[in-house]
Amino acid sequence: MIQGLRTVIYPVTELEAAKAWYQQVLGVAPYFDQPFYVGFDVGGFELGLVPDGVPGSSGATAYWGTADAQAELARLVGLGAAVETPVEDVGGGIRTAVVRDPDGNLFGVIENPHFDRAKVA
Repeated sequence: MIQGLRTVIYPVTELEAAKAWYQQVLGVAPYFDQPFYVGFDVGGFELGLVPDGVPGSSGATAYWGTADAQAELARLVGLGAAVETPVEDVGGGIRTAVVRDPDGNLFGVIENPHFDRAKVA
């Protein structure tokens, strides 16, 4: 089941430049910094940067937390969603998937063992 909003991921063209810009915007250094993903903790939620995808108005995807990405993907498909990206291990034990809802909107799910729910309570 969906547990709450966790992460919004922005695709960027230059990861290092984007990391520097968001560090200035947010006033904090990233807590997770790898060539494939940079994550910032923003009040217990995550702003993520990935060096692929297409930046712009349709580029960001909100990811909703779940304890089991595979089970949630199956549930969403059963409710009429279409798989955009199957469950992937994106590093550090974090698993994500993206579907398109019946209207074509992107809807992401994230299973993140590092997320500390106590920070947002």
